Amino acid sequence: MSTQERAALVLAVDGGGSKTDVVLLDTGGDVLAWERGAGSSPQIDGLERSVHVIDDLVDRALGRRDPRDLASVGLYLSGLDLAEEIATFRAAIAPLSWAEGAIVENDLHALLRAGTDAEDAIAVICGTGMNAIGVRSDGATVRFPALGPLSGDWGGGAELGDAVVWHAARAEDGRGPETALVALLLQATGAPTVASLIEDVHLGRRTDHGFAALAPVLFEAATAGDDVARGVVRRQAEEVVAFVRACATRLDLRDVEVPVLFGGGVARGRDPFLLESIRAGLEEHVPETRLQIVDAPPVLGAALLVLGAAGADPTALDRARAELSSDTRLTRMPVATS
Repeated sequence: MSTQERAALVLAVDGGGSKTDVVLLDTGGDVLAWERGAGSSPQIDGLERSVHVIDDLVDRALGRRDPRDLASVGLYLSGLDLAEEIATFRAAIAPLSWAEGAIVENDLHALLRAGTDAEDAIAVICGTGMNAIGVRSDGATVRFPALGPLSGDWGGGAELGDAVVWHAARAEDGRGPETALVALLLQATGAPTVASLIEDVHLGRRTDHGFAALAPVLFEAATAGDDVARGVVRRQAEEVVAFVRACATRLDLRDVEVPVLFGGGVARGRDPFLLESIRAGLEEHVPETRLQIVDAPPVLGAALLVLGAAGADPTALDRARAELSSDTRLTRMPVATS
């Protein structure tokens, strides 16, 4: 049997800062395996660790199936923001049996495809970090380096969590205004004081890998009316609007009705004050845009992209969308923990 006749499978990978999803489908759109494991962002976890996590999940998903049956493979990863980073990652996976001809791109492409089929669109992701992409019907694309403060970035769960600690520290020692963030932070971490928490982190007595998990604390305080917390959330909203405005301006789409896909853990939290602030900013600066929260796992977008690359028909795409529109299918499958 020829390779072309055998090719009946596609492999989709979505890797972020906190988790990685690997889905194996047939070209009819049926999900054959779905594995979830640790984060695999090369920017956060390093290249070697990222490749290891993905390779292990792919092996689990394939089981005893022959990698030569893969018609299309696509990896969409957080932290692949520069062309050089993409090329480096592609070279790192080249020796792996399942990676021949694999598409390697930033995870924003998966988020965009999961949320819309529109040819003119903007996507903003707000998970552990923050980034955005804009696309236009003629193929023009706007991207950002997303290298943190070095490239002018702020936002995402990591920065929001850091802001909780920063403001709580200043409130406790008198440098800043009082805020409910102090009590909420101590409750969330079990520390007796903010000062002791900071000392334990500094001296390596706590195993925390950053404070991204504290983002919900910020939104809780903001919802309760805490002025300090609301100021941070407003800044987060301004960053989202800034990304959208930049994309729309650079693509000459400010006068075109454009969907804005907002995804990632912070977005799916649907904090009312955050969304209200974002919508107000969009109405002021880019009034033709329409904000949409993407609840579907981003791996849905990765799956639709690889199915499209394999020539799957619309019925197959619809079937995949139905099966991957939520994590329900995943709960019925074994989940990788390594």
